[in-house]
Amino acid sequence: MEDNKTTIINRLEAVKRNSGKSCSQIAEQTGLTNVYVAQLLRRQAQLNPDTAPSLRAALPELPEDLLQEMMRPPMRSYDPNLIQEPCVYRLNEAVMHFGESIKEIINEEFGDGIMSAIDFYCSVDKVKGVDGKDRVVVTFDGKYLPYTEQKSEHMVSRPRPH
Repeated sequence: MEDNKTTIINRLEAVKRNSGKSCSQIAEQTGLTNVYVAQLLRRQAQLNPDTAPSLRAALPELPEDLLQEMMRPPMRSYDPNLIQEPCVYRLNEAVMHFGESIKEIINEEFGDGIMSAIDFYCSVDKVKGVDGKDRVVVTFDGKYLPYTEQKSEHMVSRPRPH
């Protein structure tokens, strides 16, 4: 038996499929990124109430109960077996392969820190390579978060002597 999240995702995917639109087409109509549209439809992101009217316009068959569900904070999770899917495996492999070099460049350009996956934008685009063949462009656009020197005087949760 399917759990509630799976049922909701299946219903959302059916609405998208019946619309005949791609995530990129819905993104154009809503002003969102194509990956964020996919995240919304997979219940991995929360729909902002201000964005709901444009999503409803892009997907007129989206029922009110699903629209309301999309505005609730989602349970962000994934199936651990997802890594076995070849596209996901290759994306993970690319990040792992280039990860140390990416980290080195982040450190050189910004200092000691990380890229946020919360204040984060992601998109997937299709371009033609110099050889005329299709290429995939995945853009990660995350806020830089520097590591903080942990001085006890800055720790507001710590009791202070009177």
